[in-house]
Amino acid sequence: MEATAGGKREYSIIVPTYNERLNIALIVYLIFKHLPDVNFEIIIVDDGSPDGTQDIVKQLQQVYGEDRVMLRARPRKLGLGTAYLHGLKHASGEFVVIMDADLSHHPKYLPSFIRKQKETGADVVTGTRYVKNGGVHGWNLMRKLTSRGANVLAQTLLQPGASDLTGSFRLYKRDVLEDLISSCVSKGYVFQMEMIVRATRKGCHIEEVPITFVDRVFGTSKLGGSEIVGYLKGLVYLLLTT
Repeated sequence: MEATAGGKREYSIIVPTYNERLNIALIVYLIFKHLPDVNFEIIIVDDGSPDGTQDIVKQLQQVYGEDRVMLRARPRKLGLGTAYLHGLKHASGEFVVIMDADLSHHPKYLPSFIRKQKETGADVVTGTRYVKNGGVHGWNLMRKLTSRGANVLAQTLLQPGASDLTGSFRLYKRDVLEDLISSCVSKGYVFQMEMIVRATRKGCHIEEVPITFVDRVFGTSKLGGSEIVGYLKGLVYLLLTT
């Protein structure tokens, strides 16, 4: 689909990557498949992946065009929040989607995000695993219990106005996303939680759509013990500052 006057598109999809060579081509293909009539661009923010992710993206640009698949690389891993900020600098869309590259966020849900926003005028549409028709596939019982427990704890302490705090599959109005990122100080997995909590505190209109989160197909998970400790520290920080 052609860009509007001035080269702008309606939706910018920001996909941060690090060592996603095995996933990035499929995620891009699926985005195009499920949004055939949507005016969008994909902005891939790669943090110096040593596995050749950027080479694959350059091949994808030859297929889909550099105006539809944009590579905005950084020299090394610099954090999720700054990756979104980096992508925003190059985004032309009125709305911004953030999603993971590891196929845990299936692009088939993108039309539901767009439809929900159009129907409600929401500032933020977030995917949730914790409502009817939502769920998780590929996790063992311990990880499911850990995730659910962390979410319940945060719900109880923070009253965030959303059922899934740590998910990172969301659609934002561009100006709302810019404002929220500038307000956030957290890094890693706590960043997503702080984003939604601050959106609630600022009075943003938040809507949810059910998604099934699928554990990554290729590559290794980046979640470890240090991230869990960081999550708990972040929870205390948000409790004290929001």
